[in-house]
Amino acid sequence: MFFRREIHRHPLFREGMRASSAVAPGIAAWGLMTGVAMVKSGMSVPEAVAMTLFVYAGSSQLAAIPLIVAGAPAWVVWATGFCVNLRFVVFSLHLRSYLMHLPRWRRLVNGFLTADMSYAIFTGRFPQPATEPAEQLGQESFLAGNYFLTWCAWTGASLLGVALGNLIPSAWGLGFAGVLCLVGVLCSLANTRLRILAAVIAGAAAVAAYALPLKLNIVAAIAVAVLACFWLEGRVPPAPPREKAA
Repeated sequence: MFFRREIHRHPLFREGMRASSAVAPGIAAWGLMTGVAMVKSGMSVPEAVAMTLFVYAGSSQLAAIPLIVAGAPAWVVWATGFCVNLRFVVFSLHLRSYLMHLPRWRRLVNGFLTADMSYAIFTGRFPQPATEPAEQLGQESFLAGNYFLTWCAWTGASLLGVALGNLIPSAWGLGFAGVLCLVGVLCSLANTRLRILAAVIAGAAAVAAYALPLKLNIVAAIAVAVLACFWLEGRVPPAPPREKAA
């Protein structure tokens, strides 16, 4: 997708890169911590490199790594990754109207490269899908530029973390720094009352179910928060205009 001439030479490709440049350092920091965490957890370098290149999902990687190292059943690892990435189902449903005119393989590439911040930046720039071919090309170019920079930031930093993993002392507490990156993403996305409530419910459920083995408290917390928000969505009063604008 990035190498199609009409895409990467389009002015909106560069605009997409500029739009994501503000979040690229944070994504790189998160990728670096994830790369270090994979090596420190006991994964071999080829395994860590393969996970970096083929998974491209930081939160799922951080959730799956301790399960893999602990020898958890494959279904537990898959279920955890599925629950952590449930938000991408919502992203895909929203982006469907923007991308359905593309061939299937290009839609699959877009789906693989979609990340939280790239989705937020793109939908903020283009609230409505284009209907004219020229406008559709512009939107795809913006999205491609956005993806290109975020993917390079994440993958490059993660591979660097894999390379440096054996050189960085565990006492530096880089695992905690990775958690701080996730907290930063959480705070940027918790901009409505229902999202804040979902975070509170998930946190309380994770603490309440902490005794579950294989970190299944994370899966339980996600399930409880999703079910609670589905139930509350039609019952919570509409947000005031100021909150909606945020």
